Amino acid sequence: MSTMQNRFSKTLVTAAALVAFGAVTGCHKKASGVDPNALGPAPTATAAAPTATISADPLAIDQGQSVVLNWRSTNANSVAIDGIGPVNLNGTQTVSPSSSTNFHLVAIGDGGTTEANVRVTVRVPVAPTAPPTTAGDMGSEAAFHQNVQDIFFDYDSYDLRPDATASTAQAAAYLAAHPAIKVIIGGYCDDRGSAEYNLALGENRANAARTALVSAGVSANRLRVISYGKEKQFCTEENETCWQQNRRAQFSLDR
Repeated sequence: MSTMQNRFSKTLVTAAALVAFGAVTGCHKKASGVDPNALGPAPTATAAAPTATISADPLAIDQGQSVVLNWRSTNANSVAIDGIGPVNLNGTQTVSPSSSTNFHLVAIGDGGTTEANVRVTVRVPVAPTAPPTTAGDMGSEAAFHQNVQDIFFDYDSYDLRPDATASTAQAAAYLAAHPAIKVIIGGYCDDRGSAEYNLALGENRANAARTALVSAGVSANRLRVISYGKEKQFCTEENETCWQQNRRAQFSLDR
């Protein structure tokens, strides 16, 4: 074969090889290409839900006292408390509720809504009430004598002394609280003087005590008067101390 023919053959082989290589590389580029539109929209991040807490210190107070509210939140755009209104996302506030109250907090964020609650108990003082007095309450005899005490008089007198006035005021208060009680008022004298004179003096002393009780508000129909004069002596010695014991108006339950 001539030299010219050999060169022509080599040229043909080289051209065929280049065509084959171009075809292979062209097919590879076409197969590896990705269309971004075929993948769809990129996923978006989900917003976190808000969190919220609220506390009170102390949880129980007496009426008129104060309590401190303390609240915290995360991932929230706004926070509000019922009865207070919008507040900072985190904060404290002193309040003085007049009655037991439930403080309700609402936190709102991009991820939703969260609620929190705290209850404050308010102790309201209750005025004490006196036990009811029944119409038939007679009380005990010991309580009667403790509150309705005998009164004493000076010699040959039926005028009430200051100590007797104070005693009848205390007696009237007790009898007003026990309307079922009726009273016998006995008038007594010491043993000096005649029996007739002392009967009259004893009656005057009993009536003086009765008048004092009526003036203090005790109904007259609850009081009965009797005079013993000098017939019933509490003490029999002949001295002023003993005579003073016998000059009295004595109060007894009228059963």
